[in-house]
Order: sequence, then C-alpha cells, then structure tokens
Amino acid sequence: MTLTLHRARVVFPVDAPPIVDGAVLADGDTITAVGTHDALSAVVRDRPDVERLEWDGVLTPGLVNAHTHLQYTDMAEVGRGRYDGFESWMNAFMELYPLPRDWAASAAEGARLAIASGTTSVAEIVTDIDAAAVVHEAGLHGVTYWEVLGWTDADWAVDGRTTVVEQLRALPTPPDAGLSPHAIYSLDTGVLRDLAGLAAELGVRQHIHAAESAWEDAYVRSGTGDLANRWRTLGRGDFALLRDGGAGHGVIPYLDSVGALTPATHLAHVIYVDADDRRMLRERGVSVALCPRSNAVIGLAPPPIGHYLREGNRIAVGTDSLSSSPSLNVLDDVAALYSLAREQGYAEPDLHERLFAAATLGGANALGLADASVPTGSIRAGSRADLAVFPVDARTPADALAELVEHGSPRSLATIIAGRCHRPPTTDPATETTHVAR
Repeated sequence: MTLTLHRARVVFPVDAPPIVDGAVLADGDTITAVGTHDALSAVVRDRPDVERLEWDGVLTPGLVNAHTHLQYTDMAEVGRGRYDGFESWMNAFMELYPLPRDWAASAAEGARLAIASGTTSVAEIVTDIDAAAVVHEAGLHGVTYWEVLGWTDADWAVDGRTTVVEQLRALPTPPDAGLSPHAIYSLDTGVLRDLAGLAAELGVRQHIHAAESAWEDAYVRSGTGDLANRWRTLGRGDFALLRDGGAGHGVIPYLDSVGALTPATHLAHVIYVDADDRRMLRERGVSVALCPRSNAVIGLAPPPIGHYLREGNRIAVGTDSLSSSPSLNVLDDVAALYSLAREQGYAEPDLHERLFAAATLGGANALGLADASVPTGSIRAGSRADLAVFPVDARTPADALAELVEHGSPRSLATIIAGRCHRPPTTDPATETTHVAR
C-alpha cells in the first residue's frame, strides 16, 4: 500500500482539538497517525516510499451529505424557482419528472459536483437502478437508499415485500444499501410498519422524509387538509389514515407507532415538530438531516436548529437535490444553519464546532458510518482516509473554522476518498499543492 503524508496549516479532526501545522498519515485507504507535521515527519523520515503532499488550506474529514437525490441533478430548473409551499413546488416537480431522462448521467453529474465540494459520503435516495450504480462507480461512501412509495396495504399484501426485496438486492454495493419509505403520506400504514420490520430483518438502514411540510400534520392527525384532499382526488382515499380519520397524533408519534424510529433510521427535514417530538427523537436515538436551503426554496418554515442544539438532538446536514436546492455543497447548508441558529437565539460559543461536526461526524452517525469496522466522520488512527482540503484566508484555527462555517467554500482543493485524491479540474496542482517527495 502507498503511504501518504498530508500536511496542512490546520488539521480539524472534529472529535479532537485542531492541530496547527498538522499532518495525517494514511496507508492506502486507512489513516494510521494524526499529529503535528514535525512529529509525523519523524515517524516516516527513513521511508523513501512516502508521498508527501502539502496543502495550502485546512484539512478536515470528508463532508457527509446526509440527505440528497443526486439522481435529480438534471432537474435543477425546478430548484431555480421560488415557491410558496410544498404543493406549488410539487406541481413544478411533477410537471418535469415524467419526461424521459438519462438518470444515470444526471446522477453522475451530481456525484461529480458533490465530490468537488468536499463530500466523501452520501445518503443517496434513488428510484432508478442505473442511477444507483453511479454512487458505487464514483467510489462514494455512505448508503444508497431505494425509495419506496405509492403502495396501499392491499397492493402490498400481493407482492410488495417480494418486489422491494428484489429491488434492494439489485443495488450495486458498496456503499451499503438501505430502504427509504418516502413519507407518511405516500405509503399506507401497514406498509410503513412492514418496511420497518423488513429493514430490521435484513439489517439495513432506513431514511424517511418527515415533518417537511405543515400539511403532513393534519393528514396524519385527522386525515384532513389540503394533502388529504389531494390524495382523495388522485384516488388514494383507501389509505388507512384517510379512511379511518387519521391516527390522532402527529408525524413523529405516528412513525414511532409503526416501529420506524430506531437508531438505524434517520429522518430528513423534520421542521414542523414540537418539544415532545424532539424528545422522542432523542429517546429513540434518531438523527435528523437538516436541509435549510431546500426548505427556503420550497417556501417552508426554517428548521428549528436552535431547539435542536439547545436540547441535544442528533443532527446532520443535507443538501437535498438540485430540484429544490441551489447547490450540492454541504457547507452552503452549514452557513445557512449558522445564520438560522443565531436568528433563533442560539448564542453559545460552540456553534462553529457543533455545526461543522454535524456536517461530518453527525452525518456519519446518521448513516451508521461512525461505528463501522473502518469508521469515517472524524480524523483519527484507524479511520478511513476520507478527507477534504479547503482554502481559507484565516490563519488561526478558530478563525479558519468560523470562515468555513459562516461562509462555506465554493469548492475543495482536494477531496480524498479512501486515500484516493480527487482534484477539481480548476485546481492547479503547481500552486495549490506541493509534491515534496515520492
């Protein structure tokens, strides 16, 4: 295996203090040591086979996009609009979705953009098997989730489980395969319950859109409201929640009642929730992937990041897809969350650290990567060599982190996935990295 010594002005391990003039030693796809450049240089002084890379920037764990649909990259036209709520956005999306598309090419472009922005792991939701193959081919880590939607209890009883198991097994691995029951309004109650059991039986993770729109609450609570009326018009009045007049409680307790809330599940968005809902998520060990820019495009309320931080919920960061977001750059959503947290009264001095942790280790926790046999999400010996290098003007660790969190970065200087270095085409190796020796 190739030994590589990465040197940077600052190394941010995330789960340990930053290291000025730091270095990371990787043996192939695994980190073997982290420390100051002087200390690690001494370790490899007599090793002529070491590749030494010096980066003019900060070295961090690779970003984890905890909620995205790279498959929909080709639908950026929808994401460039501005909407007054979920229904108007859905109408725009559904107008274009049925048109013939090369979903694999769309996903490939999304993967390229994600990697160029410093992302090394994704929670990618797919509905097309060729698009699913792209995550595998790009070498990204994380979980590819097969999206399940539209099933009534009656249809599911005929061949639902068999169909979904076959679809799941067709997903190319690595990365891991998982199930994404779309949402509480697009699947019948018995189907959601059986999918939770199936995920546990197969040992796969679940990822669910939840409490993204205000209309979900009336739908699940009483089977009423605009969403319920829309579904009845479309011939879905046989869904149990509509037939029986709702479940009598909100989205989060409903998901808990069907067995969906476990540490192997993480939820996307989770905007319209109260203190009891957030407490239930903490008690069940469920992470939440926050996507503030997508919420803004669609015309939804902002996520309650201030409450999540104060109350200690497990949070991660996602971009959603280009059909509802300006970019696939996780740091852009981190910057949006920073502004929202301050607006919502979170004044603690740990905000930079906590939000950057959410974009790295928090995402890894949500996807089950932080406790894998070769973990990712932080920089430590024994972890996978998933790293990102970002240009910053600041010179102190605190200022550098503040710059990243408050303003993001348009691109990475390099994204290192399992030890393999990816440089954006615009990067000039002669000026942005120095190959000291081989």
